[in-house]
Amino acid sequence: MFTVPVACPHDCPDTCAMRVTVNEHGRAVKIEGDPLHPTTDGVLCTKVARYLERTYHPERLLHPLKRIGRKGEGKFEPISWDQALTTIAERLKSIAERNPEAIMPYSYGGTMGMVQREGMAARFFNKLGASRLDRTICASAGAAAMRATYGAGVGMDVEQLDQAKLILIWGSNPITTGVHIWRKVQEAQRNGARVIAIDPHRSLTAQKCHQHLAILPGTDAALALGLMHIFIREQWLDHEYIERYTLGFNELAERAAGYSPKRVAVICGITIAELEALAQLIAKTALQDKQPVAFRLGYGAQRVRGGANAIRAVACLPALIGAWRQAAGGLLLSSSGFYPMNPAGLERPDLYPNGLPRLLNMSTLGDQLLHQGDDSFGPKIEAMIVYNSNPAAIAPESRKVAQGLAREDLFTVVLEHFQTDTADYADIILPATTQLEHSDIHKSYGHRYILLSQQAIQPLGECKSNAEIFRLLAAKMGFTERCFQDDDMSLARAAFNWQHPHTAGMSWETLQQQGWQKLKIADAAFAEGNFPSPSGRCEFASSELAAQGLDPVPDYVPPYESVASNPDLAAHYPLQLISPPARHFLNSSFVNVASLRKQFPEPSLEIHPADAAARDLHEGQTLTVFNARGEFQVKAVITDRVKPGVVLAYSVWWKKSSTDGKNCNEVASQALTDLGAAATFYDCLVEVQAA
Repeated sequence: MFTVPVACPHDCPDTCAMRVTVNEHGRAVKIEGDPLHPTTDGVLCTKVARYLERTYHPERLLHPLKRIGRKGEGKFEPISWDQALTTIAERLKSIAERNPEAIMPYSYGGTMGMVQREGMAARFFNKLGASRLDRTICASAGAAAMRATYGAGVGMDVEQLDQAKLILIWGSNPITTGVHIWRKVQEAQRNGARVIAIDPHRSLTAQKCHQHLAILPGTDAALALGLMHIFIREQWLDHEYIERYTLGFNELAERAAGYSPKRVAVICGITIAELEALAQLIAKTALQDKQPVAFRLGYGAQRVRGGANAIRAVACLPALIGAWRQAAGGLLLSSSGFYPMNPAGLERPDLYPNGLPRLLNMSTLGDQLLHQGDDSFGPKIEAMIVYNSNPAAIAPESRKVAQGLAREDLFTVVLEHFQTDTADYADIILPATTQLEHSDIHKSYGHRYILLSQQAIQPLGECKSNAEIFRLLAAKMGFTERCFQDDDMSLARAAFNWQHPHTAGMSWETLQQQGWQKLKIADAAFAEGNFPSPSGRCEFASSELAAQGLDPVPDYVPPYESVASNPDLAAHYPLQLISPPARHFLNSSFVNVASLRKQFPEPSLEIHPADAAARDLHEGQTLTVFNARGEFQVKAVITDRVKPGVVLAYSVWWKKSSTDGKNCNEVASQALTDLGAAATFYDCLVEVQAA
């Protein structure tokens, strides 16, 4: 028996350090959180605690497969690796001779490792001259907002959170999406902190907070501007911090003046008293009691039309009250901007043969796959290579995505662990390794540690890592550059700038033995400004946005689809649908793990009793949720955890796991956010009826 340090690869802020025990036969027999890693603290979430069940799942893809049925039918036969790679290389060469931009990579966060995510893959597609992919499906609106406000995705250190005295969990459900952050919140509660959830849904997290403020979907910016209005009206401000470490206060004050408590209460669906009391509590804690106030901001707030403005508005609040002065105060959406990345060394953009190829947005995949090509769009997409993603299940307006994937003239290759909805449409499926079967290196967007994940077991069957697959494809394509021969550890070393102050003193040997090391960053990194913005300040008025000719000050941008913003549409589809992650799945991963499915056996829809009564709907009844884009079926859960006029369907189910072969992304729009060109999953009007 021996133990190997491994990092959790999934799209989660916690990025856990793990220990995997391997027996004398080379089989992993135990997985546990590393008890020495400060944020993991020996604990794994309910999903990753079952990672061995996923690795040794009886339905793992173990051999390359070739389609023998119709696209989407899911019929395949085994072929050799040489046959698979030769077939792929011949098709890609043929297409590239006409126009390599007709080839599209499609990937996201199936693994967050720098090596297996985009390392060798980026080199391959860059050399090929394929279209670039704008990876917007999850967080690009929030990233654009943080960049415009702070200069990067930076924030407070989660390890200090237990010392905060007021914690606002805003648009986040960490019990589901970041259990280690929730454990810190619980410690803070035991230390006397007050915890408030701001969320349209009374989630598992909101149920355990001292207070839940249930705002309407897409109104977060209005709430933040309303709080600013009261802070400025009452002069509940840290004037010295504002003067020394922020930019654009007068412009922000002018904007906030238009958001009176009366107006904000109407927009958000709350009372004036609730807004006034929240503002007073925040100000009293920070300014009168001089205690740390922490904002844990989630990605839910950015999945609407005005998502980036919402994140910007909330991100301004800590600077107004000087919350950054204390290590346990400030805001955390993402910490990924602290990491000194080396994208040129890892991904090699110098390999582009003819300058930058076109950029395709992954959130509008349905329209793109159905586009016939023209001068403005560029060539029709003739080939798509999918890895670390399941677009048939996760992309919006999935009826169009399925239509595009079903094209007989679209050559599709899928690298996968299982035969997912997307894999059913593949021409060639290549079996990929899981995290235990390869090596990788990770940053985090929830803490400040670099983690090195080492291979614990040999690949199952004929599985190969993503990096190895793209190395082999490069050889088949005749790419001769030496960078295509780099092994995984060479790629891992190339991922970061090891000369940066944040990585000063880090030892590669320690990383290999321990599995993790913390970046060198002050606990209260922004106590005296020093933001990575152009001005070094928290920019209430963004110099970056102003230079682009955009509104530099955050504002409330109404949803595309809500009763207030689109009454004509709401006359037909009067319910606002939100679709947050299910607790036992991670995006579309883990959906097929039997022990997790037992706890959540079928899709459901939470609907308020008043809305259910108006439609004569009953608990447990099969419902159809629909709009002009599509429909899907769910079981009714009648509850006051949602407000009247709001319904909730947990995501993301494999379509083949649902009774009707559909999921909630059938009704989601391909419309994009105000900044960052991100998906707007929570900006969606529907109607509900008995199936």
